[in-house]
Amino acid sequence: MSEAVQYVTNQQGERVGVLLDLETYHRLSNISASDEDLLTGLSLEELQALADSQLASTEQVQLGELLIQNADGQLPPEANTKIDLLLTQVDNLNILKTRARYTLKQLYGVSI
Repeated sequence: MSEAVQYVTNQQGERVGVLLDLETYHRLSNISASDEDLLTGLSLEELQALADSQLASTEQVQLGELLIQNADGQLPPEANTKIDLLLTQVDNLNILKTRARYTLKQLYGVSI
């Protein structure tokens, strides 16, 4: 079985080209170039890391504490800005993770 991707290197060992197996070529060439949800330019490993990513632990802890304070009615007014920022980060990260999963499925046939 051949590799899906093989690299062509020059005499210095730098990658200067790529060879795709026919199945991979057809899959990639059938993807619409106008699909703005695809995250192109990232490797399989980078997409998998992004799809599995999460908010940094310090922000997760802080968000959890703020949400508990909010549920108890003890959230200081100045903390509203911070909780809104953290929730926006969570939303944006979830969008990126979803786009990474979509790209993995479309380009590599991988579901996470």
